[in-house]
Amino acid sequence: MHIRNEEKLTEFARRHPNTRSALNRWRALMEQESFGSIVELREKFPHADLIQVNVRERLPTGSYTTVKRTWTAFNIGGNKVRLLVSMQYQFQRATIRKVFTHAEYDAWNKRR
Repeated sequence: MHIRNEEKLTEFARRHPNTRSALNRWRALMEQESFGSIVELREKFPHADLIQVNVRERLPTGSYTTVKRTWTAFNIGGNKVRLLVSMQYQFQRATIRKVFTHAEYDAWNKRR
């Protein structure tokens, strides 16, 4: 699986050094596997959950629209980190969207 936006992991680990090893382990597991679906992903990451997110996207006309997307939420490091990823199984691509502490995720989740 190819991981995009890895710099978000690096930046988060810089701010929260105690999460670095757990994030590196997640990255290594993702990069050495290929997954065809959430079912296969849950064999390696049993606590991965699907969440619906409203995302603002730019249209070819230059205007914006809000669309509903499904992201995968990973609990990392004994549930200390919540990692939100857009999975594209057909391309073997995982795009990191957001990285939170669990408390930050709870606050973000209440607002969405």
